[in-house]
Amino acid sequence: MPKVGFVSLGCPKNLVDSEVMMGILSRAGYELTPRAGDADVLVVNTCSFIAPAQQESVNSILEMAEYKKFGRAQKLIVAGCMVERYRNQIREQIPEVDAVIGTGEVEKILEVCEGNLRAGTDAPANGAADAPTYLYHDLTPRILTTPSHTAYIKINEGCDHPCTFCVIPQLRGKFRSRRFESVVREAENLAAAGVREISLIGQDTTFYGEDLGIRDGLPTLLERLAQIEDLHWVRFLYCYPNRVTGKLLDTIAAHPRLTKYLDIPLQHASRSVLARMKRGSNAGAFLKMLEKIRKTIPGVSIRTSFIVGFPGETETDFQELCDFVRAAEFDWMGVFSYSDEDASRSFALDGKIDEKTIERRKKSLMALQKTISRRKLRARVGERMQVMLEGPSKETDLVWEARHQGMAPDIDGKIYVTDFEGVNDAAELPSPGTLATLEVTEAKDYDLFGRVVEFAAQPLQARIPAVKTTLFPILSSR
Repeated sequence: MPKVGFVSLGCPKNLVDSEVMMGILSRAGYELTPRAGDADVLVVNTCSFIAPAQQESVNSILEMAEYKKFGRAQKLIVAGCMVERYRNQIREQIPEVDAVIGTGEVEKILEVCEGNLRAGTDAPANGAADAPTYLYHDLTPRILTTPSHTAYIKINEGCDHPCTFCVIPQLRGKFRSRRFESVVREAENLAAAGVREISLIGQDTTFYGEDLGIRDGLPTLLERLAQIEDLHWVRFLYCYPNRVTGKLLDTIAAHPRLTKYLDIPLQHASRSVLARMKRGSNAGAFLKMLEKIRKTIPGVSIRTSFIVGFPGETETDFQELCDFVRAAEFDWMGVFSYSDEDASRSFALDGKIDEKTIERRKKSLMALQKTISRRKLRARVGERMQVMLEGPSKETDLVWEARHQGMAPDIDGKIYVTDFEGVNDAAELPSPGTLATLEVTEAKDYDLFGRVVEFAAQPLQARIPAVKTTLFPILSSR
C-alpha cells in the first residue's frame, strides 16, 4: 500500500481533523510515514485564521510540492481551513496540488488518495461553497498524534458568535454539537486505551448541547466524564465569558477529576473596543466574573488572550487593558496582534493602527504579564502539588517534564523535574501519565522546577486497543 505523510498546522481542533484523516487512511491499509521523502501521498492540513497562519500554510504546501517534483511523492493534497477560503485559487496558483479537501470534507480523504482527484476540488461557479456540516463521532477511525497519556476530543464544531475580527464561521460553518453519548463513548474508549487526560475542545465549548436542547450541556457532560475512573484529569478549553455560569463553576469545584482550570479568551477590556468587536462587556464585569470564579473554585488557574491594535483602539483603551491585566493577575495569558483579514467584518472599520504601534503594545502587555507570572510562580517555591509526569524533556534527557492541572498541554508553562526521591535507576522511573507529588524548588518566568517526593498513582493498564496511542511522527506540527 502507498505511504502517506501529514503536515498538520494550526490549532488542536485542526489536529483532531488530521488524526481522523490518518485513521481513515490507516484503516484502509495505508502506511503512515514521518519522512516526506518516503511518502507516495503528502497531505497538508492548513490553517487560515490570520495572515501569518496563511503564510505558514502556503510555505508548507510549497515545501511539500518540492517532494512531488523531485522526490517519490505522486500526489499532494491540501486540506483544512485555507481550502474553505481559497479553494479554487490553490488549484489555479499551485499546479502541483492534485486535490483540496475543506473542513467539511474530511471523510473524503480516502476517495482522493485512491484516485478521484476531483473530489472536493472546485467551488461552485458563483464561488460560494456550501457551509461545512461534517462532525466526526465515536466510531470514526482516528490515530492519536499526542503523547499516549493525553488526547483532545472535539465536542462541537463551527460558531454562531458575531465577533467582527473572526472568520471561523466562514471556515467551520454554523455551530453544531456532537451527540452526548458519542462524546462519552469516545472518552471511555480513549481511557480504556491508556489515555489519562482528556481536553475537550471546540470554538465555544460553553455553548455545547444548546443546539441539541440539552440544558447546561457542558456541566452535564463534564459531570458524566468525571465518572470515568480510568481518567485522571478532564479539562475543557475556550470559554465564552458570558457563558461561565454558576452551574459550570459548581460542577468543576465538585469533581476532583475536573481540572481547576479555565481558558477564557476575553479579547480586550475596553468597553468601546469590545463593542467594535461585537463582544460586549467591560473590565469591571470581567473582574466580578474572575472574583466569582476564584471564590467558587479555590486554587483555580485562569488563562486568557487579548488582541491589541484592533481598529479604533486608542492609547487610552490600551492603558485600560493594561490596568485590567494588573488587577486581574491571570496565571497564563496570550497576546495577538490584530490581523486585518479581508473576509472579516472588522476589515471595513476605520481607525486602523500601524504595525509599529501594534508591536509596541503587544510587547508592553506581554512584559507586564511576565512580571505577574514570575511573581506568582515564585510564591509557589516550597509548595507541594500534584503533577502529571510527561516523560523526559525534549530539551535534555537529564530532566523530566511534568504539569500541574493548571497547565494545559502545549500552551502553558511546564514543570521540570530535577530529582525523583528514592529512585536510583532509570528503570525505576514511572511511565508518562503517572500522577505524583512534587515539591517546587525553583521558579522562572513561566516554568517551575521541582523534585518528585511521592508517586500518587501509577497509570492504569490499557484494557483494550481501541485506538493507536503512540506518538505518531507527523511531518510538521507548528
